[in-house]
Amino acid sequence: MAVSRADLLTWLNELLQINYTKIEQCGTGGAYCQILDSIYGDIPMVRVKMNAKHEYEYIANFKVMQTAFKTKKIDKPIPVEKLVKCKMQDNLEFLQWMKRFWDSNYGGQGYDAVARRRGAPTDTPATMAPLATGRSGSSSTLSVGGRAGGKTPVGGHRAGSAQPNEAVHNLQAQLREMGTHLEGLEKERDFYFSKLRDIEILAQQQIETLEADGKDDETLREIQKILYSTEEGFEVPEGGATVDEEETF
Repeated sequence: MAVSRADLLTWLNELLQINYTKIEQCGTGGAYCQILDSIYGDIPMVRVKMNAKHEYEYIANFKVMQTAFKTKKIDKPIPVEKLVKCKMQDNLEFLQWMKRFWDSNYGGQGYDAVARRRGAPTDTPATMAPLATGRSGSSSTLSVGGRAGGKTPVGGHRAGSAQPNEAVHNLQAQLREMGTHLEGLEKERDFYFSKLRDIEILAQQQIETLEADGKDDETLREIQKILYSTEEGFEVPEGGATVDEEETF
């Protein structure tokens, strides 16, 4: 028999010492990883970001989980692409499966969830909520504008006049969430650019060594060609130009 949402949340919060209020919050992957850790006690929780705020962080958490499934020979596909969208139904079904798996495999040993994650913050739920609220706030803003004809009453305090202020707060919360998301994307961009830069330096050093010996390597040349190729409108990030500082078109 499927466990209800309320019972699942109660079990999850008690087991992991967190304060989730929605099943959707499991889509960050952190809770799933720690459920596994409560069973086996050897999941690398230091690599799990319990307060993940961006989809690429969710995916990183699920990679930890996929590795654990493979190591433990758990024959269960993990629908990562669906779960990271933080939709209720997908995460409800997967959490129900996790609960059944836990019931069958948990040995009853004591589990200190906070110590296992080294006291890492778990404030993801609080940072996810405003975006969903903002979407509903946007809809209410449109409907309010439609009723009032886009005009503000000159005088009098009508019932429901607080709605525009609430809508503004919702939009401001959504804007803050978008700003945080953008910051995360920029960090991800810089992370991968740094990796490409290391590859570029390594390839260049190897080519120079070969040239000094009168040799060449076609594969390294092809790697360089890929690294230096550009598209129309592409701008090299500040400080990232390595071969030619002139502007290209």
